Amino acid sequence: MGKIGIVLGVVLMVFSKAGAAELKVGSLAPEFTAPASDGSQVHLEEWLNRAPIVLYFYPKDDTPGCTKEACGLRDDFAAFRTLKATVFGISFDSIESHRKFIEKYRLPFLLLSDTDKSIAKAYGAGGLLFASRQSFIIDKAGRLVYINRSVTPATHSAELQAVLSQLK
Repeated sequence: MGKIGIVLGVVLMVFSKAGAAELKVGSLAPEFTAPASDGSQVHLEEWLNRAPIVLYFYPKDDTPGCTKEACGLRDDFAAFRTLKATVFGISFDSIESHRKFIEKYRLPFLLLSDTDKSIAKAYGAGGLLFASRQSFIIDKAGRLVYINRSVTPATHSAELQAVLSQLK
């Protein structure tokens, strides 16, 4: 690898992790407010006492991996309801892009827009152009009970259900 490749790799690492505290299971989930695909504003603190929250970051609406991941969650959504979990997907895409993605694939959960990348940065899921594919489960007390920094789209839904079923 040449000098340019090494410099580029270091720059990408710095920008993807810059400013993010290392979150661990047991950490308090970083608070956020974000515009949602239904036109509302989602304030994390207002959702905490209702149910465990699945917060999954994904790179881009309507791309192959992100579509597979979202549709897997959609197809298993009844199980998430049975487990009394709230699901939020989040990316850097606009609300309009989220609405088209939801309509095209009939997604039954809200997508949140993080256009300034501040939420992804707080969770350590930021990147230069796209959020990195990661997921978090937040309990009713606002603590992170699960973190996956290396999500596989095809198995993500089953993995989340297994974790949520252990919380009961």
